Amino acid sequence: MAIIKGFTFKNLTETSAELYFYGDIVSDWWGAWQDEDQYPDAIKNFLSEQEGKDLNVYVNSGGGSVFAGIAIYNMLKRHAAKNNVKVFVDGLAGSIASVLAFAGSEAPEIPSNAFLMIHNPWSYCEGNSADMRKMADDLDQIKTGILNVYAEHLKEGVTIDQISALMDAETWLNGQQAAEYFDIKTTEPKEYAAAVGDYITKAKCKNVPEKLKAKKPDPGPENRQQETDKAAEEKRNEIRNLTIKAFMEGE
Repeated sequence: MAIIKGFTFKNLTETSAELYFYGDIVSDWWGAWQDEDQYPDAIKNFLSEQEGKDLNVYVNSGGGSVFAGIAIYNMLKRHAAKNNVKVFVDGLAGSIASVLAFAGSEAPEIPSNAFLMIHNPWSYCEGNSADMRKMADDLDQIKTGILNVYAEHLKEGVTIDQISALMDAETWLNGQQAAEYFDIKTTEPKEYAAAVGDYITKAKCKNVPEKLKAKKPDPGPENRQQETDKAAEEKRNEIRNLTIKAFMEGE
C-alpha cells in the first residue's frame, strides 16, 4: 500500500490499480490538511502513472471543492474511456463526491447501508447587493453543471427536475433509495463507517442521518475506570473544600 499526500492507491497487478477517496476534496496541496484529502494535481500524476490500467475507485467522502471535484471527475472519465473504471461507495459519497460516484465506465456499486448525499452548491460571499446577486447566479450555474452529470445516470422515468428538487432539500439516500433515481448497483451491507468529515461540518448540512452523526468513542474499560477514578477524586476534593469552608465560616 502506498500513501501519498492527497490520495491513497495500491497497485494490484501490472494491469490494474486501486484509488481511494477517503477524505475531503480540496483544490491543491496546501488545502490537504489530512493525508486522506485529495486534489486534482495529485490525481493527475497518479493517473499518468497508471496509464493503460483498469482502476477500482473507492469513495468515502463528504465532498469539498466543486471545481476540484469536477476536474477529478473529468480526469477519471477520460481514463474510463480507455480502461475499465469501477466505482464503489464504501460509506458516503456526499456533495461533489456524489459526482465522483458516477466517474466509472459502468454503474457504481453502493451497499444498502452506504449513502449518496446531494445538495445545492454553497459558498461564502462578501460585498454589495450586486455581488450577492452575482454569487447567487453563479451558484445556480454551478448547480446546472452538477445536474448535467447526474442527468447521464438517471433511472428510466426519472426527470432532472426531480433530482433538482432533491438537491434543494439536501437529500441523503441510502443505496436502495439511490437506486430508485440513479443507475447504480445496490449490494449487501458492508462493514464501513461513513465519513461525515470537515466538509459536511463546514457546509452546515442539516439533514445528516442520526446514525452518521459523530458520536463520542467508547474510551474502553481501562480509560473508563480512569475517568471514574478522576470523577471520584474531583468529588472528594469538592467535599473536602466545602468542609474546610464550613469550618472556617464557623470560626
